[in-house]
Amino acid sequence: MSYIKRYLIAGLLVWLPLGVTIAVIKFLVDLFDRSLLLLPHQYRPEQLFGMEIPGLGVVLSIVLVLITGVFVANLLGSKLVGIWESFLSRIPLVRSIYTAVKQIAEAVFGSGEQTFQKVYLVEYPRKGLWTLAFQTSSQRGEAQRKTGIEDTVNLFVPTTPNPTSGFFIMASRHEMVELDMNVDDALKMVISGGVVVPDSNKNSMKKDKA
Repeated sequence: MSYIKRYLIAGLLVWLPLGVTIAVIKFLVDLFDRSLLLLPHQYRPEQLFGMEIPGLGVVLSIVLVLITGVFVANLLGSKLVGIWESFLSRIPLVRSIYTAVKQIAEAVFGSGEQTFQKVYLVEYPRKGLWTLAFQTSSQRGEAQRKTGIEDTVNLFVPTTPNPTSGFFIMASRHEMVELDMNVDDALKMVISGGVVVPDSNKNSMKKDKA
């Protein structure tokens, strides 16, 4: 029985990650394929080629995003986007949703200081218990000023195994430990519940070489 158990576990370790990966990729491809609905009916793959082409929506989505990026990066595009955002800001419910999503997207995909680029160790939810947290901002607003903390850092503490949910906390930079660990490794550690432990020495060596 011990041999059967060992072989079953070995087989699961091969097929389970592979199956989940394929399922996720298929879900994303199917989701992006919906962008083909933007094309006129006569220009869709099933009309031109007599069959659906899986993954063509991914290519179309990338092209649309790239064209949009090129457009909004110039002066005229940025002005038009500004006018559009000014219009959306006048609609009560839409304004709140759009602004929140945009700020989150800028934080996640941006390249500046206010992004998920730094990983910290913080004592949370109480002294003596440590967890990983991501810096989201170091700007000081009313909430940060009224904490009385001089060097306030906004942190996002993700939950396990779903790192898209979590807690927002404000803490002093002097009461946390900055890690050499990158965001990808930190997310692996969070998602696995601590089973995957990144090698801090390798991260330090890479940082020194850079």
